[in-house]
Amino acid sequence: MPEFWLDSGYRLLDRTMEGELKVTDDFLRAYFMRPEIEPVGESCDVERTLHESLMIEPRRDVSPEKIEALADPDAQDNYRVLIEFRNKLIEAGTLEKCYITIFQSPNTQTPPLFINQLVQIILRNILDDSSDALKVKIAEIFFREQKISLNDGNVLAADAETINILSENSGFGALGQLIVEAGATPRTMEMDVLDRENSDIYWERPGQFDTAVNLNNNGEAIDALCRVMEGWIFHFYKANANIQPMSEINDDKWKWHIGLDAVSTQILNELYSGEVLDEITQRKFLGLFKMEFEDQELIRPDIAGRPIYLGMAVNEDNILRFKPQNLLTNLPFSDSV
Repeated sequence: MPEFWLDSGYRLLDRTMEGELKVTDDFLRAYFMRPEIEPVGESCDVERTLHESLMIEPRRDVSPEKIEALADPDAQDNYRVLIEFRNKLIEAGTLEKCYITIFQSPNTQTPPLFINQLVQIILRNILDDSSDALKVKIAEIFFREQKISLNDGNVLAADAETINILSENSGFGALGQLIVEAGATPRTMEMDVLDRENSDIYWERPGQFDTAVNLNNNGEAIDALCRVMEGWIFHFYKANANIQPMSEINDDKWKWHIGLDAVSTQILNELYSGEVLDEITQRKFLGLFKMEFEDQELIRPDIAGRPIYLGMAVNEDNILRFKPQNLLTNLPFSDSV
């Protein structure tokens, strides 16, 4: 199978018998090699000693007093954040359990950077046996913000960070012009739009996040997104879901919906309440999906037998901030799950 996302840290982890990713010492060490943590020329001796000890024994206890002894206030803050996250990883034992625990905690302080890294590595595990480049590409939506451009009936999604870099360093391309029209201001830009015919070019640069996809309803990329969402749910709950795109909800017995981002959550709530969407809000809506579980006994009795609707939308800056945790924490499962 093609290799991808080499810098994710996936190869530093072990798999459990259940297929989850077991936290290893090498994985923990990688966090202490981050530029925010590695000592610099101005670092004090206490900081250097602490860093050296953690590289030798990455699970060793680090007291608040030890962190407060660091001379640099920024180093103190960085260590507090990282040690708290490291402790969550150690306590959970696997990345999957750590991820779920973060969102089950009402006052989680985990930085989005760390959460997105967990999502990427877990998806790397889920897609390990996949040779489908379009599925791997669309999975980037789970952990990287997407800039959305609407033009001539096409809904194009491209990596927001890459767009910003290209806007500063390269020249206009066809996609660049679309993104300019969507509100961005790149000087020049060249990106390939992946489909089934050309998707193998993704394997040439899978960690550069420099390709785009067409999110038109019932298109190839949307179908791939549905399959990745199904795999995401199955990996955590071993529950088979069928997810399909749809154009509108005509359901007098509408029971449950899940927004895949903050904007679509609000829109679906408004639709559920019977509100009529204005034209601006309608344009924000990217996709609508219907989800049904194979085993309805997993679902709450008052919801069983009814579809679950999913929505996806952009914010006022045409950015899609996908929240994969909503597919796990907002499901109407029965108490037995």
